[in-house]
Order: sequence, then structure tokens, then C-alpha cells
Amino acid sequence: MYQKYPFSRNREVRAQQEQTDRGGLQVTVLTEDGAKPVENALVRISYTGVPDSTLEEIRTDSSGQTPVLDLKTPPLEYSLEPSEEQPYAEYTVQIEAEGFEPEEVAGTEVLPDVLAQQPVRLRLRAAGEFERIVIGPHTLFEKYPPKIPEAEIKPVDETGEIVLSRVVIPEYVVVHDGPVGDAQASNYYVRYRDYIKNVASSEIYATWPDDTIRANVLAIMSFTLNRVYTEWYRNKGYDFTITSSTAYDHKWIYGRNIFDTISRIVDELFENYLSRPDVRQPILTQYCDGRMVQCLDRGWMTQWGSKTLGDRGYSAIEILRNFYGNDMYINVAEAVSGIPASWPGYDLDIGATGQKVRQLQEQLNTIAGSYPALPRIGADGIYGERTRDAVEKFQSIFGLPVTGIVDYPTWYKIQEIYVAVSRIAELN
Repeated sequence: MYQKYPFSRNREVRAQQEQTDRGGLQVTVLTEDGAKPVENALVRISYTGVPDSTLEEIRTDSSGQTPVLDLKTPPLEYSLEPSEEQPYAEYTVQIEAEGFEPEEVAGTEVLPDVLAQQPVRLRLRAAGEFERIVIGPHTLFEKYPPKIPEAEIKPVDETGEIVLSRVVIPEYVVVHDGPVGDAQASNYYVRYRDYIKNVASSEIYATWPDDTIRANVLAIMSFTLNRVYTEWYRNKGYDFTITSSTAYDHKWIYGRNIFDTISRIVDELFENYLSRPDVRQPILTQYCDGRMVQCLDRGWMTQWGSKTLGDRGYSAIEILRNFYGNDMYINVAEAVSGIPASWPGYDLDIGATGQKVRQLQEQLNTIAGSYPALPRIGADGIYGERTRDAVEKFQSIFGLPVTGIVDYPTWYKIQEIYVAVSRIAELN
């Protein structure tokens, strides 16, 4: 996808060069299918707008990752209150690797005090042309079309021909990168969790309180699952699940970076959605920013209002009920698509034994075939020190808290990576 750069960055570049707060950036370089890391890729970092002035030049390790880079950002307070000043710095990431087409990502957003994670997928050299990805502005900073109001509960034909019989977390959603009627817009197959992380990173600031992030992530997931459950667009003759237009759905930005605080919370919550009593479908939880667009009179959540409540110590469900009413509840989907096995319901740690441990060990060994930094272990069904060491290394590679314990987020991340790696192995 090639896009022309939409506007001049000179003022923003000068402003960010003068800032003194700091944020982290880590680049992960994978093959186009996302199944294997690209080792020894050359990564150059520069200010967006002056890409020829290199600030950092590093190479990826055997897991396709750069070190965490410490970069300048605007002051933290710009992202904590509505401001006319841009709260994030923008960097350009250029990548070159032997045997692959070069790639450039312009506009990677770096906020203070959080880690920005920029994934990049490289095409084989003979597969296509140079790709330049441009990340558009954040929705809290740039004015986008306001959401067209809809009923939060959809009238549906419950014959089972169109509407799903139960709420299931999909493996993928198909994102139409434009408004509903734009026949020229591309469709992208995106993993469900990656879609939620992308939208949340595009629509709220990762510096906000955890419970504010949780409330917004739950609203985004419930809205998305309503589109999935009711097959809203397919029922109208379209071949996609959801759009990237804020007038209809959420802002999803092709190729953008995500943030570690948001990623962690999505991994904690991804089976959840919002519901009301005696309503089968996930609620279409609409919202607005509450600054450029007002929507309180519609009973919607405002993003800046959720930030204020988070600052006051409100929990995620308290924030949601403050806007949507006291009959809003957090529910759990009946199934997760595309995984070999569900979480056992308890953490796996030293001393655990049985089939779940053996399955975990076998999956880690399969993943180690693509990620050589991950040690191979005996698949004996006993969770010993070597298994714990392998889990710690896996957590380190994939940005999870390094505990050596297979908790809910770690289990499902292992399932996700195992499926990606083993599918490619089957194709080969």
C-alpha cells in the first residue's frame, strides 16, 4: 500500500526536536506471512518529515526485534488533558534486509513513558514493489467524521441463517479500509486481537489510567463483536466484517504501531464483551471523544470523560455504567476460534503436570523452529525449570510480563504463535 504524505510536518518536527520527555520504541520485523522473524534487518529511525537525518541505526536479533530505543516525545501532560499541542512524536522507520523488498513506515507514534511497538512485515524481493506506509493522525488530535448513530441492539432474524447462534471470538475480521460505499478501498484480513489493539491505539492515549483503557477496550470489543454476531455488513451484501471509517465503525490504520499498555489489557480481556439482561447479542457500544464531538445526550461514552473517571479511581465497569447505565454487564464469549486448546482455567507453574503441560511443551518446541532464541525442552508433561525458562524467554520475545508462569494472556499468545508457525510449516 503506497500513500502520498498528506501534509507538511515541518512545524511538528521542530516542536518534537525541542521536547525533553522520553518514550520507548521497539521494531519487530517479520516475513510477510507473519510466521518468521527476520534476523539482521537494518532499521533506521528518523524524525518524520526529515527521513534522511538518521537518529538511530540498529539491526534486528534472531527474534526479529530491535533493542528498545529511547526517543524524545512531547510532554506527558499533552496526552492527559485535551490540548491543541500534538501529544506524541512521529518517527519514520526504514527497513532493509537481504532478500526482501525495503519498507518505510512514516508517522510511527511515540508517547512518553510507554513503549511503542512497531510491527513490520517484509515482502520477498521478487514479490512486489517498495512499500511506504503512512500512519494517519490519532483520532483525539485530528478531526474525523463523527459516528452516525445506530440502535445499540439490532433487530435480527434469529433463524441462524444470518445471525450466529452464539457469541464466538473470531480468529480474523475482514476490515474494509474506507467508508461502506467505497468500492476502491482494500479489504484486509486482520487477527481479531490485532484489530482491537490497532483501534485502541488509534482512538485513545496509552498514557491513560489502566481502568480507562479497559473501559474503552471493552466498548471497542463489544461493538466489533456485534458486527461479527449480527453479520451486519454481510447481511447487506458486502464481503467484509467492519470498516475503518469513524462514521460507521472505528478508526483502524493499516500498518500502525501499537502500545504495550494497550496490548497487555487487550490480551487480558479479549474474550469479553458488554451485554444487557435478556439480550443475546453483544451491545453496539458507541462513543465519541467528548471534546470535538459531543454525544452525552445519546447515552454514549465520551473518551475524555472516561479518562476523568479513571483519574478519580473508577473501575472499568463503573466507568461504563456511568455512561451506558447500570444494566450494562461484562460477559464472556462461549468460544475462541482458531486455537488448538482453551486455557485450562488455572495458571501453569513449577510442579504442574499432565496433558496441558505436555501440549504446552510441544507447542513451544514447534515455535522454537522459527524463533531460535527459544530453547527446546523435553515434552514430558512436567513443568520444571527448563519449561519455566522457555516460558520466560517466550514472554520476553512477545512483550508479555516475564514471570515464567503460563497465565491466561501467555497461554493464548502461545496458541496464536503456534498456529501461525505450524500453518506455514504445513504449507511448506
